Amino acid sequence: MNRKIRITKKFDFETGHALHGYDGKCRNVHGHSYKLYVTVIGTPIQDPNHVKNGMVIDFTDLKEIVKSEVEDVFDHATVFNKNTPHVELAKELQDRGHNVILVDYQPTSEMMILDFAEKIKNRLPNHIQLHSLKLQETSSSFAEWYASDQ
Repeated sequence: MNRKIRITKKFDFETGHALHGYDGKCRNVHGHSYKLYVTVIGTPIQDPNHVKNGMVIDFTDLKEIVKSEVEDVFDHATVFNKNTPHVELAKELQDRGHNVILVDYQPTSEMMILDFAEKIKNRLPNHIQLHSLKLQETSSSFAEWYASDQ
Protein backbone atom coordinates (compact mmCIF):
# COMPACT_ATOMS: atom_id res chain seq x y z
CA MET A 1 0.00 0.00 0.00
CA ASN A 2 1.48 3.34 -1.07
CA ARG A 3 -0.33 6.00 0.95
CA LYS A 4 1.21 9.45 1.15
CA ILE A 5 1.00 11.23 4.49
CA ARG A 6 1.92 14.82 5.34
CA ILE A 7 3.41 15.63 8.72
CA THR A 8 4.09 19.10 10.09
CA LYS A 9 6.41 20.41 12.80
CA LYS A 10 6.39 23.97 14.14
CA PHE A 11 9.50 25.97 15.05
CA ASP A 12 9.79 29.30 16.88
CA PHE A 13 12.64 31.78 16.64
CA GLU A 14 13.32 35.48 17.13
CA THR A 15 14.96 37.40 14.29
CA GLY A 16 15.64 41.04 13.55
CA HIS A 17 15.88 42.64 10.12
CA ALA A 18 15.59 45.88 8.18
CA LEU A 19 14.26 46.42 4.67
CA HIS A 20 16.51 48.84 2.85
CA GLY A 21 14.68 51.13 0.45
CA TYR A 22 11.27 50.24 1.86
CA ASP A 23 8.77 53.12 2.12
CA GLY A 24 7.41 52.27 5.57
CA LYS A 25 8.45 51.56 9.15
CA CYS A 26 10.10 48.27 8.24
CA ARG A 27 13.06 50.18 6.83
CA ASN A 28 14.09 50.50 10.49
CA VAL A 29 15.81 47.65 12.31
CA HIS A 30 13.13 45.65 14.13
CA GLY A 31 12.36 42.06 15.02
CA HIS A 32 9.71 39.37 14.89
CA SER A 33 8.78 36.25 16.80
CA TYR A 34 8.67 33.96 13.77
CA LYS A 35 6.79 30.68 13.62
CA LEU A 36 7.87 28.28 10.89
CA TYR A 37 5.59 25.36 9.99
CA VAL A 38 7.42 22.67 8.01
CA THR A 39 5.33 20.05 6.22
CA VAL A 40 6.88 17.03 4.53
CA ILE A 41 5.19 14.25 2.59
CA GLY A 42 6.06 10.60 2.23
CA THR A 43 4.92 7.04 2.71
CA PRO A 44 5.07 5.64 6.25
CA ILE A 45 7.61 2.86 6.71
CA GLN A 46 5.78 -0.48 6.59
CA ASP A 47 8.35 -2.82 8.12
CA PRO A 48 7.53 -4.25 11.56
CA ASN A 49 11.24 -4.86 12.15
CA HIS A 50 12.22 -1.25 11.42
CA VAL A 51 12.69 0.97 14.45
CA LYS A 52 10.77 3.77 12.67
CA ASN A 53 7.89 1.53 11.55
CA GLY A 54 4.77 3.56 10.82
CA MET A 55 6.63 6.88 10.47
CA VAL A 56 7.10 9.05 7.40
CA ILE A 57 10.06 10.63 9.22
CA ASP A 58 10.81 10.76 12.91
CA PHE A 59 9.81 14.21 14.22
CA THR A 60 13.19 14.26 15.99
CA ASP A 61 15.00 13.83 12.66
CA LEU A 62 12.95 16.60 11.05
CA LYS A 63 13.64 18.80 14.06
CA GLU A 64 17.40 18.28 13.71
CA ILE A 65 17.33 19.29 10.04
CA VAL A 66 15.31 22.47 10.56
CA LYS A 67 17.08 23.36 13.79
CA SER A 68 20.53 23.20 12.19
CA GLU A 69 19.57 24.87 8.90
CA VAL A 70 17.18 27.58 10.13
CA GLU A 71 16.46 27.85 13.84
CA ASP A 72 20.06 27.77 15.16
CA VAL A 73 21.21 30.14 12.40
CA PHE A 74 18.43 32.75 12.45
CA ASP A 75 17.38 32.71 16.12
CA HIS A 76 18.41 35.96 17.81
CA ALA A 77 20.22 37.12 14.68
CA THR A 78 19.77 40.29 12.65
CA VAL A 79 19.44 39.81 8.90
CA PHE A 80 20.51 42.38 6.34
CA ASN A 81 20.77 42.32 2.55
CA LYS A 82 24.52 42.33 1.94
CA ASN A 83 24.08 44.68 -1.04
CA THR A 84 22.64 47.61 0.95
CA PRO A 85 24.14 50.36 3.11
CA HIS A 86 23.03 48.33 6.14
CA VAL A 87 26.33 46.48 5.69
CA GLU A 88 28.09 49.27 7.61
CA LEU A 89 25.67 48.81 10.51
CA ALA A 90 26.08 45.04 10.24
CA LYS A 91 29.86 45.35 10.53
CA GLU A 92 29.57 47.52 13.62
CA LEU A 93 27.11 45.11 15.24
CA GLN A 94 29.38 42.15 14.43
CA ASP A 95 32.35 44.00 15.91
CA ARG A 96 30.31 44.36 19.11
CA GLY A 97 29.60 40.63 19.25
CA HIS A 98 26.13 40.56 17.71
CA ASN A 99 24.91 37.70 15.49
CA VAL A 100 24.45 39.22 12.03
CA ILE A 101 23.54 37.39 8.83
CA LEU A 102 24.19 38.98 5.45
CA VAL A 103 22.04 37.51 2.68
CA ASP A 104 21.77 37.98 -1.10
CA TYR A 105 18.13 39.08 -0.87
CA GLN A 106 15.82 41.60 0.78
CA PRO A 107 15.02 39.83 4.10
CA THR A 108 11.25 39.77 3.73
CA SER A 109 9.19 36.77 4.82
CA GLU A 110 8.73 35.89 1.16
CA MET A 111 12.45 35.75 0.43
CA MET A 112 13.36 34.12 3.73
CA ILE A 113 10.89 31.30 3.11
CA LEU A 114 12.46 30.65 -0.32
CA ASP A 115 15.87 30.44 1.36
CA PHE A 116 14.55 28.11 4.07
CA ALA A 117 12.88 25.84 1.49
CA GLU A 118 16.17 25.30 -0.35
CA LYS A 119 18.10 24.63 2.85
CA ILE A 120 15.54 22.13 4.16
CA LYS A 121 15.01 20.33 0.81
CA ASN A 122 18.74 19.72 0.52
CA ARG A 123 18.83 17.90 3.85
CA LEU A 124 15.76 15.67 3.60
CA PRO A 125 16.18 11.94 2.92
CA ASN A 126 15.48 10.98 -0.71
CA HIS A 127 12.18 9.28 0.10
CA ILE A 128 10.76 12.40 1.79
CA GLN A 129 9.68 15.55 -0.07
CA LEU A 130 9.19 19.04 1.30
CA HIS A 131 5.49 19.73 0.77
CA SER A 132 5.09 23.25 2.18
CA LEU A 133 6.36 25.91 4.54
CA LYS A 134 4.47 28.61 6.37
CA LEU A 135 6.46 31.46 7.90
CA GLN A 136 4.38 33.51 10.28
CA GLU A 137 5.89 36.95 10.91
CA THR A 138 3.14 38.44 13.09
CA SER A 139 -0.12 37.14 14.52
CA SER A 140 -1.90 38.15 11.31
CA SER A 141 0.78 37.97 8.59
CA PHE A 142 2.54 35.01 6.99
CA ALA A 143 4.11 33.73 3.78
CA GLU A 144 3.54 30.26 2.35
CA TRP A 145 5.67 28.10 0.05
CA TYR A 146 4.29 25.01 -1.71
CA ALA A 147 6.40 22.56 -3.70
CA SER A 148 3.52 22.21 -6.18
CA ASP A 149 3.85 25.92 -7.06
CA GLN A 150 7.51 25.68 -7.96
